[in-house]
Amino acid sequence: MNKQVVFYFAEAINSHDVDRIYSMMAEEHTFVDAHGNRIEGRDKMKAGWAGYFQLFPDYHIELTDIFENSGTVAAFGFAGGTYKSLKTPNNENYWRLPAAWKAIVEDGKIKLWQVYADTKVVFEVMGKNP
Repeated sequence: MNKQVVFYFAEAINSHDVDRIYSMMAEEHTFVDAHGNRIEGRDKMKAGWAGYFQLFPDYHIELTDIFENSGTVAAFGFAGGTYKSLKTPNNENYWRLPAAWKAIVEDGKIKLWQVYADTKVVFEVMGKNP
């Protein structure tokens, strides 16, 4: 069941449905980005997701493998998006990179969502654009 919750959470992310994402987060939700920065509370993360989707309006994650151990779920795959939808002929503002996520699921809600990825490419794309 916990793997299914993570799958549905990924679907909510891919649909950019901030209200659905919010409803799937535990009240004491914690988000940890790829650099170890923590955001506590689902209210802050609702705003965080809305802002992220403004930066990357086509942001999406692809889950290829999901494993579970006692409420902790590990997911592996890819994340990608185009910075501010700035399309170019050579697609230089689009990025897609391997990523992993750790989720702790409690009572059918995402208590922890932690991202593991090398974000160097993402920051390079952002640095090339205003």
